[in-house]
Amino acid sequence: MANDLDRRDFLAGLGVTLGGAALGELAAVGDAAAQDTPKGRIPETPVKFGHITIQSGPGAILGLPSLKGHTLAAEEINATGGLLGRRKIETITADEAAGPEATVKEVKRMKLSEKIDYFSGVIAAHNQLAVGPVVEELKLLTIMTEGCIDKLFEVEVPNPHYLFGMTNILSADGVTTALAIAKAWPDVRRIAVINPDYAFGRWFQIHFDAAREKLLPASEIVSEVWAPLGTTEFNSHITKTLAAKPDIIVTSMWGGMYVAFYKQALRHGMFGKARLAGNINFGVVPQAIGKDHPEGALAGVHSNYHFTYAPAGASAANKRFVDAYQKRWNEYPSYAAEAAYTGLYLFKNAVEKANKQAGGGWPEDDAIIRQLEGLSIEAPAGVVTIRKEDHRAFKDVKVGFSKNLPDYPFPVWDPERIMTIPVGQMTAPPNWPKPGKGHNDPSATVNWIKTWKKAGA
Repeated sequence: MANDLDRRDFLAGLGVTLGGAALGELAAVGDAAAQDTPKGRIPETPVKFGHITIQSGPGAILGLPSLKGHTLAAEEINATGGLLGRRKIETITADEAAGPEATVKEVKRMKLSEKIDYFSGVIAAHNQLAVGPVVEELKLLTIMTEGCIDKLFEVEVPNPHYLFGMTNILSADGVTTALAIAKAWPDVRRIAVINPDYAFGRWFQIHFDAAREKLLPASEIVSEVWAPLGTTEFNSHITKTLAAKPDIIVTSMWGGMYVAFYKQALRHGMFGKARLAGNINFGVVPQAIGKDHPEGALAGVHSNYHFTYAPAGASAANKRFVDAYQKRWNEYPSYAAEAAYTGLYLFKNAVEKANKQAGGGWPEDDAIIRQLEGLSIEAPAGVVTIRKEDHRAFKDVKVGFSKNLPDYPFPVWDPERIMTIPVGQMTAPPNWPKPGKGHNDPSATVNWIKTWKKAGA
C-alpha cells in the first residue's frame, strides 16, 4: 500500500497538472478520417449502437448532451465512410428517466429484439448499478457514458469484461470538493450539505466526509438535508439549512434540481450568508445556468470537463469539439457530451487497432476489448486513459469557480481560478483492496483515505 499522505502533499498539486509519462503518438478525438487503410474484407452492414440517457424531466439538461455527443461523433465517423471506412453507425435511443427496472428492461429489449451490436450511455448512478451486471450477462460490449459510482466496478462488477466507464470515478468528486474547499477557504468551520437522496448523493457525501475529516479536521457538519430525487421544491430545505448558520453550503445536486435550488436560494438571500460549493452544479447544459448564479462559487463538473478548459489556443482537440458541437446543436457542450463523444472515438480507435493486429476483417468483441484496455487518446478533456485493471477511463481532475464574463450569456469558469489535479491523487490506486477484501469500508478510496494524516498533525 502507499505511504501515508498529508494535506500539504495534496494541496501542492492544486493548479498544477502532473507531467505524465510519454505516451507516444496518440490518436486525437474528432479526427474521424485519421486511420490506416483497413485490412481484409469489411462487411458493409451498419453497426447498431443502443444509447440510453435521461431525455425527460429535470435530469434532461444533464442527460441529453450524452446523446448529442454520441450523435456528433457518429455523424463525423459516418461522413468518412463509417467504422473501418465501411460500416456506418446507427443508434437506437431510449429514456432512462423511469429508473433502474425500466432501464434494464430497455437494455435487454435493445439487445434481444433490436439486435444491437454495442451499447452506450446511462447517466444516473442507480441505473448504472442496475445496468452494469446485465450487460455482462448479455455479453454486450458497453461504453457507459458515466460508469462513475465506485460500487459499480468494486462490488457489482468487480471483474469487468464487456463493461467500460468513461468518466472519472465518483469518489474523486467528494475528495476534490473537500480539497478545493480546503485550498480556497481554509477558515471554513460550519458546513451544511444538501444532496439528492439516492446513490449519487449518498456516495458523494461518504467520500466528501472522509476527505473533509482529514483536510479540514476543525470543521463540522451542522446541517444535512436529503432532497427526493427529481424534486424542484427546496424552500423547506433552504430554511432548515439557513437556521444552522453555516459558513458554506455543499451540494451534489445536478440538472434541473440544482437550477431550481439555486434560484430559490437566491430569494432567501442564502448566498449572502454562506459560500457555495458544488461537485456537479456546472455539469448541465451551460446555458441552463443563469447570469443570476452567484459568482465565486465552486462550480464542479463531476471532476471531468468544462468547455472553456483547456482554452482553444492550448488544445486543438477541445477547440475542434466545441466548434463542431456548437455548430451542430447551437449550444455549448457539457461533460456528458464530451464523455459520450470521446467514448465513441475510443471505440473507433480500438476497432482500428484490432483490425490491424488481426490482419483483417471486422474484429471480434474480445479483440476490441483487448485494445480498449490501456488505450489512451487525446480528447477535449485532455489525455484520457482506460485503466486495464478496472475498465475505467481516467483523466486529470478539473474544477473551477463561477464567474460572469462578457463572452458568454451564462456564467463560466473564472480563467484565473481553475484547478487541475492528477486523478491519482484523488482516488485509490487500482490495486488497492476493494470492499470485502481485508476491510469493510464502502469503497477502496474510503479505506485509502484512512492512511492520510490529518492536517496539522
